Amino acid sequence: MSPNTPGAIRGRGAVSNPEGRFESTRREDFDDGWLIEEPPAAAPDTVVRAEPARSIITRNDSPDIPFERSINPYRGCEHGCVYCFARPSHAYLNLSPGIDFETRLFYKQDAARLLENELRKPGYRCLPINLGSNTDPYQPIERRLGVTRSLLEVLERFRHPVTIVTKSALVERDLDILARMAAAGLASVAISITTLRDELKRTLEPRAPAPAARLRAVRHLREAGVPVFVLAAPIIPCVNDDEIERILEAAAEAGATGAGYVFLRLPHELKDIFRAWLDVHLPQRAEHVMSLIQQSRGGKAYDAAWGQRMRGQGVFADLIAQRFALACRRLALNRVRDWRLDTAQFRVPPQAGDQMTLPI
Repeated sequence: MSPNTPGAIRGRGAVSNPEGRFESTRREDFDDGWLIEEPPAAAPDTVVRAEPARSIITRNDSPDIPFERSINPYRGCEHGCVYCFARPSHAYLNLSPGIDFETRLFYKQDAARLLENELRKPGYRCLPINLGSNTDPYQPIERRLGVTRSLLEVLERFRHPVTIVTKSALVERDLDILARMAAAGLASVAISITTLRDELKRTLEPRAPAPAARLRAVRHLREAGVPVFVLAAPIIPCVNDDEIERILEAAAEAGATGAGYVFLRLPHELKDIFRAWLDVHLPQRAEHVMSLIQQSRGGKAYDAAWGQRMRGQGVFADLIAQRFALACRRLALNRVRDWRLDTAQFRVPPQAGDQMTLPI
């Protein structure tokens, strides 16, 4: 099987490994008339490399997301979610947004030191920092590398507010830090739950924790006093949209106080990767799913316009919005609107050898 031949790979989300959009060459399979059977391709191993970085905080001015600053400890993600909007970013590394995105991973070297250096800069203005805006900060390699935990340790020492987005129950490992920060109004967590059906999760997001494990994480975070929200994301027409109400009901029962959703986004190469997944796993529905997506994106696979890229437009997208709003109202989700964290507590802790200030 060549790198571009679609076919399910056990434990991986993408079914192909197409070239990134910046590559100068393309490979295409064709039948030359010679019926030669190739042995099945071996499941690719995960390769992890350190990525040297000069800075660690990313800044954005998008009106579609509720934070201006973020840190992404990792590039690529072993969870393998086929719908991940971050996949096309692997093209900047001359790697494929397909299988490479799940198996060629990079971690930010010296992330904690870089963060501390930035927070100590004169004139630094404190605003909440988000972990997980691009790839999951609690993907499987975090268990071994601990980059996310090292960042939380720095943020706690500086009393700096942080928000986290993850679909991993591994976040519970850091409940000691998160509970202390939440008690001071400095931390909140959002858990992404795409489906409650294990059989769909196994192909849609193969290496992410099971839905039940994520709901347990919601419950344990809430019991520890950490504000926790659930993201029903992404909503995919005729794949998981029938689960909206059930996901929200399970989230409310587990203790979530708020919820949000994102309509499926298919930027750049992702539209072809997702379509290949549909052809393998849901072939009878593939055309209908893509048709509904295009109806909700102004006739295209994706519309990146601010104000529309997260929600879509048209009859189907409006119906999703109405159903979501009605379910949240019925379940008393999102009644508390002020989820802002406290930025006034930020302080720069003294370093060894610093001159201490004497009390007056």
